[in-house]
Amino acid sequence: MSVPTPPRSGWTPEELKRRRARSIAIGLALGFLVLMFYAVTIAKLGPQVLNRPL
Repeated sequence: MSVPTPPRSGWTPEELKRRRARSIAIGLALGFLVLMFYAVTIAKLGPQVLNRPL
């Protein structure tokens, strides 16, 4: 696990707060896309794809 880099000098607390909010929004959007692609894949393959023999 890497250590986060310290912010450059001069960043205001407001800028850091906006940066964190933007990072959270990007993470949530990425997670939503992953779930959406998974759901679409299962929907296109059909429900029986999970019952196939291994």
